Amino acid sequence: MSELFGKKEDQKKILKELIKRLHKGEDIERIREEFKRVLVGLSPVDISMVEEELIKEGIPREEIHKLCDVHLSLLRDLLEKEEVTVFPGHPVYILMEEHKILLDLAQKLKDVAKKIKQENIESMSEEAKDLNNIVNYLKESESHYLREENVLFPYLEKHGVTQPPVIMWMEHDKIREIKKEIYRIFDLWKEMNFEDFSDKLEEKALLLQETLSNHFYKENKILFPTALKVIEEKEWEGVREGFDELGYCCFTPEDAKVPLQKKKAKAKAGVKEKDKILFETGELSRKEIEAIFNNLPVDITFVDREDKVRYFSQTKDRVFPRTKAIIGREVQKCHPQKSVHIVNKILEDFKSGKRDVAEFWINLGERLIYIRYFAVKDGRGDYLGCVEVTQDITEIKKIEGERRIYEEER
Repeated sequence: MSELFGKKEDQKKILKELIKRLHKGEDIERIREEFKRVLVGLSPVDISMVEEELIKEGIPREEIHKLCDVHLSLLRDLLEKEEVTVFPGHPVYILMEEHKILLDLAQKLKDVAKKIKQENIESMSEEAKDLNNIVNYLKESESHYLREENVLFPYLEKHGVTQPPVIMWMEHDKIREIKKEIYRIFDLWKEMNFEDFSDKLEEKALLLQETLSNHFYKENKILFPTALKVIEEKEWEGVREGFDELGYCCFTPEDAKVPLQKKKAKAKAGVKEKDKILFETGELSRKEIEAIFNNLPVDITFVDREDKVRYFSQTKDRVFPRTKAIIGREVQKCHPQKSVHIVNKILEDFKSGKRDVAEFWINLGERLIYIRYFAVKDGRGDYLGCVEVTQDITEIKKIEGERRIYEEER
């Protein structure tokens, strides 16, 4: 057994060196055969861990992302043998079924774009309807990526698989940008020159299909097999609960969402906690504290002094999704890679005392969202963490004049 382990470790070292050689610009054809030889016996988990180590050793994450497509082409023979066996109800099964539908949707978009190119603006009423349906489905697909980012990725990170999720999230953002361009083209098609419209639609349809195909292949053949190896069986119940909490796409098959069979847990003796918590200005029960936070018209998330998420409120209409999977997760990993430098800057300024508040406001569809970060300090001024407060202020912005008496809701 130790001999086999030693052999695998040697293979991983060689694989790492081969990827470094690609990073330095060596021609892929010169090392193709070496790649094939070293990959025999390695699993997707091994490949993920090699990428993890390379990033820790200083190769930029963006460079690994670029190289990923290169060495993926060399890994296809190995990866084609990798079969993922999961049953309906399992989170990975749900994601893979959605992959099939999204790839089919991308193909339909490509077909419609090709047909439109052969038409003229007066004769494309049927294609416009098809395009409208496809756009609506693409908007619904956001749930797919949110479930991965807010539930699956945190569980992977807890098991030391941190870099592949970051790279996948970067690809999610790339997919989002392509989809935004498709929405923009669709919204403006009547105002655009028909030839420009059909050319741009075809270009983005081809790009979306290629990007989704490549991305889903990496997830199906590397990320998901890695997840199935490292995430424990009992943890998948928590992953499924998180999926259910965030909700699904309108096209997620019902038979994919059948309840996950849970193993019966042994009953534990209840632990009674003190009913009241004494504060300087009064006392509250745990139940009252939780109810207060959950009924405030704002979403609250607390990040401790070590930059780890420790709490979030469960308001009825959350602005941004949160699941229990993020508890204990580094807050930097809860944001897209392109925003991490801003998060770090805010936390650095809070810890140094340079500032105590940071605020932003953004348009989310037709809603105006006000986001504030506050440094949390104790009575001596020592930094305890940071609280994020998010509020939909669309209706508040409309307030005028005064309302001085209580009025019944009509």
